[in-house]
Amino acid sequence: MSRRTRLVVVGNGMVGHRFLQRLIAGGSADRFEITLFCEEPRLAYDRVNLSKLFESGGAEKLPLVADGEYEAAGITTLVGKRATAIDRLARTVRAEGGVEVSYDVLVLATGSHPFVPPIEGRHRPGCFVYRTIEDLEAIRAWAERPEVAAGAVIGGGLLGLEAANALRNLGLETHVLEVAPRLMPLQVDEMGGAILRRRIEGLGVGVLTGVSTKMLAGDDDGNEGGGNGPVTRIVFHDGGQLAAGVVVFSAGIRPNDALARDAGLEVGERGGVVVGAQCRVPGDANIFAIGECASWMGRTYGLVAPGYRMAEIAAKQILDGDSEALGHFDMSSKLKLLGVDVASFGDAFGLEAGAHTLSLVDSVQGVYKKLVVSADKERLLGGILVGDASAYTQLLAMVQSRTRLPPDPDDMILPVRAGKPRVGLGPDALPPEANICSCHNVTKGTICEAIAANDLSAVGGIKACTKAGTGCGSCVPLLGEILRAELRRAGVAVNNHICEHFPHTRQELFHLVKVRQTRTFAAAIESFGRGTGCEICKPAMASIFASIFNEPITRREHVGLQDTNDRFMANIQRDGTYSVVPRVAGGEITPRQLIALGEVAQRYGLYSKITGAQRVDLFGARVEQLPLIWSELIAAGFESGHAYGKALRTVKSCVGSTWCRFGVQDSVAFAIRIENRYKGLRSPHKLKSAVSGCARECAEAQGKDFGVIATEKGYNLYVCGNGGMKPQHAQLLATDLDEDTLLRYVDRFLMFYVRTADRLERTAPWFNKLEGGIEYLREVIVEDSLGLAAELEREMQHVVDTYQCEWKAAIEDPATLRRFRAFVNSDVADPSIVRVPLRQQHRPATWEEKVLGPSEPTSAART
Repeated sequence: MSRRTRLVVVGNGMVGHRFLQRLIAGGSADRFEITLFCEEPRLAYDRVNLSKLFESGGAEKLPLVADGEYEAAGITTLVGKRATAIDRLARTVRAEGGVEVSYDVLVLATGSHPFVPPIEGRHRPGCFVYRTIEDLEAIRAWAERPEVAAGAVIGGGLLGLEAANALRNLGLETHVLEVAPRLMPLQVDEMGGAILRRRIEGLGVGVLTGVSTKMLAGDDDGNEGGGNGPVTRIVFHDGGQLAAGVVVFSAGIRPNDALARDAGLEVGERGGVVVGAQCRVPGDANIFAIGECASWMGRTYGLVAPGYRMAEIAAKQILDGDSEALGHFDMSSKLKLLGVDVASFGDAFGLEAGAHTLSLVDSVQGVYKKLVVSADKERLLGGILVGDASAYTQLLAMVQSRTRLPPDPDDMILPVRAGKPRVGLGPDALPPEANICSCHNVTKGTICEAIAANDLSAVGGIKACTKAGTGCGSCVPLLGEILRAELRRAGVAVNNHICEHFPHTRQELFHLVKVRQTRTFAAAIESFGRGTGCEICKPAMASIFASIFNEPITRREHVGLQDTNDRFMANIQRDGTYSVVPRVAGGEITPRQLIALGEVAQRYGLYSKITGAQRVDLFGARVEQLPLIWSELIAAGFESGHAYGKALRTVKSCVGSTWCRFGVQDSVAFAIRIENRYKGLRSPHKLKSAVSGCARECAEAQGKDFGVIATEKGYNLYVCGNGGMKPQHAQLLATDLDEDTLLRYVDRFLMFYVRTADRLERTAPWFNKLEGGIEYLREVIVEDSLGLAAELEREMQHVVDTYQCEWKAAIEDPATLRRFRAFVNSDVADPSIVRVPLRQQHRPATWEEKVLGPSEPTSAART
């Protein structure tokens, strides 16, 4: 058996990891003995989204390497080991600690390092770069010092604005300093920079352009420098000063090519290891370089997409000798910086001879759109989008595929004109060869083939089959458009109307009812429906009326819309009887209430069961018994538990800090407060919640529609989890919240869900359809990106203020009580419901029955 090829990889950033993934997928385990040098103390993570470290739950999403992924592939990982030398003659790599590894093939993926301008005082405490997790953790720790109130970022490019957002999230007064006359000078033009600046300043971030920093000073010196204490201010060459207790350098990057230089490898004029078309280093066929450390055609590339392309080319060359070559790299990019969409693609500055420019400037909305068109006006060359980059993916695809422009290309950036349909945008305008996903080089043709071959009906299926949309995610909206277009083309009806009586979605119906203040089904049919309604639209409309107006569902005009459970305010069982489920907020119950439950169950012959949601269910009640049972329960202090409705069911809790030695907060008290606030809220589907008093999670909050877990500083809020047939963990929305802030976020979250979810859609599938996922939801709920927070809170407060126990109202209303009869014209009980013994497999004998013998039979259905 021949010896396996010894392959050494130096560097485990995003590009190095992509290279290893391609090797693993190509069956490298049998052919290669792979050793990985990873200088950082952890394996590859998502450096593009590094700022998420400062967001709730963001750190959990950064790692790129699955547990055991490298070990399963037979890769030897040397974490925290920095390679120090390459011996090309002996073909060895030496590292710190005396480690030496031989290679047959060496791949350099050493990345880059931040450029720090030679500014006096740059080494003072409080000065940082923005590159690694350790950098960000150090920034956070320093920013928490009580004397630090303001921070500044030197550099107004992509990374500079990311760093500014991080400082802002840390609660600091933040400024961005850029030596060029505008922000992001390499991506946007003067007008785009002006709009971007106005949007960012509107968020409370100071912007200084055209400024040159002379020194970073502290309280231990004057304007001439010389001290070593913490930085407290920035001094400019024009004499101006700016207070800053944190300074972050983000003035560009430089390739990590020292290892290659010392080994005598050719380095580009601007740095970087020179590579050929297959990423092989000239003069040494055994060495490859990929990513930011590589120089191709005289330049290095700081975006992840070119690095991924290099990784794929090098892997193919090493695995199969594939001759696929590097070409021109498209440096287009789309980012959300400080909540502002910014995109630049193709020939954004119109450098091609004879190019024309179309632009839209809307300083009121903070939107700038610019398209660069070829001299013959046939092709789109590039463009810039600020404030609204929703069309970025399709416009980029048009550039890359050289798609012919529509007759009026300005239609692609102008608002829709009255009486004139918009043309030029949409999936049908793109040819099959259009590249939809730049991260994974997936074309429209590949996506369409996957849809047809696999009968796909959801974007998630496209992701699984093609990997499109699993990189940066910017192409996901276009994936949805392509899917819908293909389904229509295949004759599959794409109709999300609630039913034939209302040509609207549930979300549209919600807004129609809210805007027009339509309070009855008859008025809704007359205004925006047709026919007489059905078993689909009637309960849906009843739920919408209840969510908006919170009127009793027992009212005459509403009761006919309800299904059986809501009509009788109890869950009907398989035997025709009903269950009685009083509310037990937070699971806390008094001894007197326990006695009352037992007495009611015994008096009416009900089967009792403690549920998994910390309540007592009483089964076997006949319809005419329900008012009698509830009269006794209400007198004992109970109220409706809404187990029958699409509403908040329960808020489960552990015993918390009151009793548990691990508890850090009073979870019971908070669970009771939460349940009492949201009881009675009607929603598209049932809602469940829980509050755990510590990270041990005894209340299982991460499996609920919204869940709360106590921390030393407050509470973490999780949303959109589900148990049941398709369990799904909840997503972390925000951390370390006080009770009032958490309730405000829950107000917003629940009302946003109630507004936008489909009929009978739980929070988990609703969340799975949200484009942008938890980041988008966090922007809406926490950051109020849609400006809806105050309105959503008012709507929830209306529900809270107008709450009434539905069963209490029912037993006080003679007209309502008349409905609780087995027969319309008689008070006689239903003779089809008789008392028969419970089967042994359904109910084991009780202690009393074992000792005293069987008791009287209880109520159940006749079989």
